[in-house]
Amino acid sequence: MQELHPSILKAALDQADRPVRCDVPPGRVERERLREAVRQYVADHRLVPPLTADELARHVPALLEQHEVDPDYRAYAAVLLNNQVWRDTVAGVPYQRRMLLLPQCLRDEDRCRADIDPLGLICKQCGACPIADLQGEAERLGYVVLVAEGSPVVMKLIESGKIDALVGVSCLPTLERVFPYMEASAVPGLAIPLLNDGCSRTALDLDWAYEAIYLNRSDRSRLLDLEALRRQVDDWFTPTGLDQELGPAVTETERIARQWLCRSGKRWRPFLAACVYEALRLDGPQDPAAPADDGTDLRKVALAVECFHKASLVHDDIEDDDATRYGEPALHEQYGVPVALNVGDLLLGQGYQLIAATGAAADRKADMLRVAADGHTSLCLGQGRELCWMRQPGVLTPLEVLHIFRQKTSPAFEVALRLGAILAGAGSEVAAILSQYSEALGIAYQIHDDLEDFQSDQDTNDVQAMRPSILLALAGEQARGDERQLIQQLWRRELDMACHGSAVRDILGRLRIEAVAGQLLSSYKAQAIRCLSQLRSACLKALLRRVVARIFNDIQTLSCCDDYPDRPDPLRRAGD
Repeated sequence: MQELHPSILKAALDQADRPVRCDVPPGRVERERLREAVRQYVADHRLVPPLTADELARHVPALLEQHEVDPDYRAYAAVLLNNQVWRDTVAGVPYQRRMLLLPQCLRDEDRCRADIDPLGLICKQCGACPIADLQGEAERLGYVVLVAEGSPVVMKLIESGKIDALVGVSCLPTLERVFPYMEASAVPGLAIPLLNDGCSRTALDLDWAYEAIYLNRSDRSRLLDLEALRRQVDDWFTPTGLDQELGPAVTETERIARQWLCRSGKRWRPFLAACVYEALRLDGPQDPAAPADDGTDLRKVALAVECFHKASLVHDDIEDDDATRYGEPALHEQYGVPVALNVGDLLLGQGYQLIAATGAAADRKADMLRVAADGHTSLCLGQGRELCWMRQPGVLTPLEVLHIFRQKTSPAFEVALRLGAILAGAGSEVAAILSQYSEALGIAYQIHDDLEDFQSDQDTNDVQAMRPSILLALAGEQARGDERQLIQQLWRRELDMACHGSAVRDILGRLRIEAVAGQLLSSYKAQAIRCLSQLRSACLKALLRRVVARIFNDIQTLSCCDDYPDRPDPLRRAGD
């Protein structure tokens, strides 16, 4: 039990006469009672972080009703609920990997002698407010401490990879605005709400702040370091890394295949397989009886996933008559169609070989092979649907285009995620959630890709090439008169897109198709996130939430309060 800090008593006496916000329980006893109710609710419902806004909206009213708490306190209760689900995670983060964010409004603005620079307040340690004691104690433990308003500084530190958890003090309106960004990046955090309004001499439950700062667990579990894992996965696809796992390339066909595997790309799929495996292992062995993996099996599975993906790209480029890939000539442009087809087939065979060569138990190995085969089959059916349409083109509805996306793009995500989960020993419950998540994620990914094509103005995108595009499908459904006839003629390839591309872009702009597609993208992203609510692995749930944010670049900078428009690097003071 930590000793009572002098500032707790001093602040309580100094601010006892300040009115409490109407949406905060007015008495300390009431606030403690509500916090205890939250603890019990989280335990009873076995809630796992990160909670989405939808999950909070579902649980908070139930909590308030169950304990007969005034509905006006729902925002305050939501903060306490979110704190409780993250509490154990934050406790496992070393102090040196945490940040304490304090608001400037804790000071007495009229009496404070502190300097303020673009990073925030530089406390003079006068003792007239709680900032000095909170900052001093946190820094003694190893925290990065900033006294600043808003989130740009916070997000820059988080994105730097030097901060794994956040303890923050702020007013309820700011916490509500910041929550979507914290949730999108799955940042473990504890928030201490201010009790009253104003830009000076605000109050808080100071012992709650110290409790959050001191929070610790002796058996600290490491968090999943995505940047380190990304570098590790990239190393597997260097010539040395491939030779280490596959042996030296002896024939010309093998050399071409290795070069193709090394070609640049986002490598989302092997990265996802590795992430899921590591996330599940962090929460404890899914199958305690399984032998420990020294990383060899994970490397095999990740390489298999990329073999499948790169094989599909070879075949797709031939089937779609695409001349370039990754800004370079496509494989069939370099070596001819027969050689490229053969290399694609070799990669498929090597992918299945790698799975079969893992040291996983026979039933687990069979599950991985089945998942890979099912994904391969679905992808071929989706590609086949598109190829058959290209032979006899006709008008496609948005639902028909989305079905092609579901078959062509979603399986690649599902194979990657489920192979990592199976290797880690996850059961059927996790598999079902990953399947739903992958379907929504894959469709969202393809809608996002179509939107980027539309915004790029390149002649090689799906709109210009008249491939199944959600933008054209939505335009065909919403256009009327001559515009609709033009879109339908283009779908049937009765007109040349090269001659009518400008008119089509005008139609898409006038009908606000980009905004409609954006709304559709948001709905599928939200669907992917909702699928995660039933996961019992906090690490896996947080990981998959962060995947959505990373793929779609959702982690943005939010301005609030008195943020400076152009801030210097916060690590200058945070100890780079």
